[in-house]
Amino acid sequence: MPDLSNATWRKSTRSNNAGECVEVADNLPGVVGLRDSKDPSGPILAFDSAAWAAFVVGVKRETFDV
Repeated sequence: MPDLSNATWRKSTRSNNAGECVEVADNLPGVVGLRDSKDPSGPILAFDSAAWAAFVVGVKRETFDV
C-alpha cells in the first residue's frame, strides 16, 4: 500500500449534506486514494494515477452500466 499519510482528502461538490459520499485524495504523485467519508479511519483503496484517470473518463462518457 502506498504511503497516504500526507493525503489531502476532498468530497465531490455534488455530495449531499448527509455525508454519504466517497473522498478522493489526488495530491500525491502516482497514486490516488479513495475512502468512505463516513469512515475516514477505515479502509482505503489506492489506484495508480493512470487507472484513476481512465475511470474518470469512463464515468464522464457514461461507459458504465447503472
